[in-house]
Formats: sequence, C-alpha cells, structure tokens
Amino acid sequence: MAIPESPIRSCFQRDRDRIVHSTAFRRLEYKTQVFVNFEGDHFRTRLTHSLEVAQIGRTVARALGLDEDLTEAIALAHDLGHPPFGHAGEEALDRALAEFGGFDHNLQTFRILTRLERRYGDHEGLNLTAETLEGVIKHNGPLRDEIPEAIARHPLADRFHLQLQAPLEAQVAAICDDLAYCSHDVDDGLRARFFALEELLELPLVRPIVEEVLSRYGRRAPECLAHETVRRLIDRLVADLLAATRERIRLAAVRDLDDVRAAPAPLVAFSPEVAHGVQELRAFLHRRVYRHYKVNRTARKAARLVSELFAAFLAAPDCLPDGWRERAGGPGEAHTAGVVRDYIAGMTDRYALCEHERMFRMSRDPI
Repeated sequence: MAIPESPIRSCFQRDRDRIVHSTAFRRLEYKTQVFVNFEGDHFRTRLTHSLEVAQIGRTVARALGLDEDLTEAIALAHDLGHPPFGHAGEEALDRALAEFGGFDHNLQTFRILTRLERRYGDHEGLNLTAETLEGVIKHNGPLRDEIPEAIARHPLADRFHLQLQAPLEAQVAAICDDLAYCSHDVDDGLRARFFALEELLELPLVRPIVEEVLSRYGRRAPECLAHETVRRLIDRLVADLLAATRERIRLAAVRDLDDVRAAPAPLVAFSPEVAHGVQELRAFLHRRVYRHYKVNRTARKAARLVSELFAAFLAAPDCLPDGWRERAGGPGEAHTAGVVRDYIAGMTDRYALCEHERMFRMSRDPI
C-alpha cells in the first residue's frame, strides 16, 4: 500500500524504524543465538547478533558507496523469523511440519513483515518497500526452485526478481551475517571456556592475529585477549571483503542494478583465500562450540519441547490462546498447522518454556 513520503526520512529509513519498533524485533532479545538466554547474561542473543550485523553492514555499505539505511533495514530484519532455541528449535519445527511443507525461517520472516505484525490501521504487516522485502527473501541467494505461495501472491512479487542476484545492499547484509556470527561465536566460545585462545593458532586465518595479541597483551585478562582477537578478526575480514568486492565489481564492469542482478554469482564476497579460511573457522566452531556436549544437551531438550508443543496444539487447537484459537481450523488440518507454526515460531525461549509447563505440568499455580 502506497503511503505519503516523509519530509524527514527516506523510505528505507522508515523501513528500518518500523522493523525496530516491531514486536518481533523486541522478541529477539530472548531468542537463542547459540547459548540459551538464561545460560549467561553476556552471550549473544538473536537481538545482539542482529545489531552487530547491522553495524558491520553499515560500515561496509558506506565504504562501497551503497545505501546504508537499506543495508541496515535488511540486516535488522533478517532473523525475525527464527523460532526459539536457535537451530535446534528450527530443526524441530521443520521436522514437525514435514507433511505441511516444512519450516524456513526466511519465509517466516517474510510472513512476519507482510502479514503477522498487526500494528497499523491501514494494512497487515509493516508495509515495507520492495527492496527491503527482496533483501530478506534472498538472504540465502536467489529463489530458483518452487516459489512459496506467500511470496508469489504478494502484490510486489514482480519487483522481487526472485531468480536473479540480490542488490548489493542485500548481499552486504547477507555476508555480514556470516562475518558477525563467525567472529562473535569465537568470543562466546572463549567466554564459555569451550576452547582456549591458543587453540585458534591451528587456523591460518586467525593465527597471525592470535600471535600478535599474545605478543602484545599476553599478561592481560582473558576477556581482554578475547576482545582484542575478535576485533582484529573483524577488521581483517572487512578489509578483505571490501578489496575483493571492489575488484569483482570492476571486473564485472557493473554500471547499474541490472548488471548486479545479471551476475552469475554474488559480487559481495571474500577473496578465495579468506573464504577458505572462514570455512575452516566455521568447521572449528562447529566441532568445538555448536556440537559441544553442553550445547547438545540443551539442543536435545529444546527440540523435544518444540516438538511436544507443536504436536499438542495441532491435536488440540482449542488449547491455543485467544487470538490464535480463532484463526485455527480443526485438529490435524493443514491450516491449523500453519497457525501453530506461526504461534510457536514467534515465541521467545522463556515464553516457550512457560507454555510447555502450562501444557504438560499439572500445578496449582494460576494458568
């Protein structure tokens, strides 16, 4: 729906502001990134991660001469569709929805932005620009397979250019997501004592950074060493990203957005050497953090909780709270599954725990 232009904000600044003021954005504070919120006050959450992606994205966009506000809007919105309990919750919800089309957090983000947020009198969703919605849709690249119905029937669908590359701002937001979680999961892994700083010396990408930090600050507190390492790692990755992207743009002779869309691969990317180093770092984090036995235990409990909630509400939609119960159909129906999906995906970790207790634990406490 077209709305009057603001005399003080661009359309992309308005998009950013609407995202920041949305209910779904506030809920990110209590949604798991890697560590469940109550495991520690200083570990990343979906909210702090999104803010870090936006900060790095603005820096990269400014250096490349792109629209910082569009980049920031996409970065702030990119994780809105994640369910509680991180990847464990997402995988459990995907399994529970297997016969109903599965679960995809990018598509869920699109649903939130275009339908589920109900804060405005004239429209459902946040009424964002096509450019911001396209960036969210293409967070993992162009859509070249079957197009989800929610996207295909959107009034702006013909402006999404679904099978082509995303604009540069969206590409920046996407790769800064990878950059942020790799570097900051190093910080959280060190904070959790899942590995020691010296163990990063096995990684060629990080080795010279750790050697410099240990040489200059070896007697400082561990949290200081961790921060010095992470900030240097971010600087290293951003510098390479800018240099490699500028070279790709030059070689592709990019003149306009059509050239960006027609490129055979994203233009915003690391150099091959650093991309390989990032893959090695991700493999290290996978072994030492994401598959640590403590994380595995929490993930197993979280998956069971999400699965049990979904099964219970699908079988008994009359147990859904007001506002959701009226939207659902009969037990086991596909429409009901969609309503239960949206309800659970919007939960914070804390709310999911409380709702599970209310559904499965007999108590004299008020419901």
